Formats: sequence, C-alpha cells, structure tokens
Amino acid sequence: MGGDRQSVKTYVPTEQKEVWRDHADELDMSLSEFVRTMVQAGRRGFAPADSGDREEPPSEAANPGGHDLERAVRTALESGPCSWDELVEAVVGDVEDELESTLDDLQERNRIRYSGRDGGYVLADE
Repeated sequence: MGGDRQSVKTYVPTEQKEVWRDHADELDMSLSEFVRTMVQAGRRGFAPADSGDREEPPSEAANPGGHDLERAVRTALESGPCSWDELVEAVVGDVEDELESTLDDLQERNRIRYSGRDGGYVLADE
C-alpha cells in the first residue's frame, strides 16, 4: 500500500465503539489503526480460494470533501428516538475519530508533534 491515505467512515453503536477502543488501548493502538488491522484480518477469512487481484465494487459517493451530516443523523435515529444531546454526540464523535486519525497520520509522517512545553500540537521542523 502506498503512502497516500483516504478517510473511510462507518457508523457503529456506541457500545461497539467502546469495546473497540478498549481493545485498541490494550494493544497500544489508535482506534483507526485497530479498525484498519481488524478489517484486513477479517478480509483474509472471506477471500475465495481462487481469488487473485480483484476489482473492488464501486461504493456509493458520500459527500466528497465534507462530513455527511444527514447520513450521520439518519444512522443515529435508526435505533430509535434521540435527544438533541444524543444527536450532537453521534455527529461530534465522528469528527473526533476523524481528527484522531488525521493527527495519528500526521505524527507518523513527522509533519506534526505533540509538545507539552508549547501546550499542544505543533508543526514539526522541516
């Protein structure tokens, strides 16, 4: 796989996300790294015996370059009524995950670093 990365979004029940986060913490992995690793491991169990390189089916275009707020709201409401605060949490949680993934990626590529002395994330010296 190349160095270019793309964001992939999915929606899972809060309880599932908590289980995944706990497991990722036990393995000293970010949540993004954990999900990426588990998906790759799971795909190995679903590959047909005669499969070589195969073309992935085209996926539904979401909201290129933006956050699909409508989809997030509809997904949250699939399990029943939600209060305003529950809907805000469902939407904000996705942004937090995306931010975490982006920060992890930028740190892995030495583009940013966390500096306690400076009080947060800073651009890495180039």
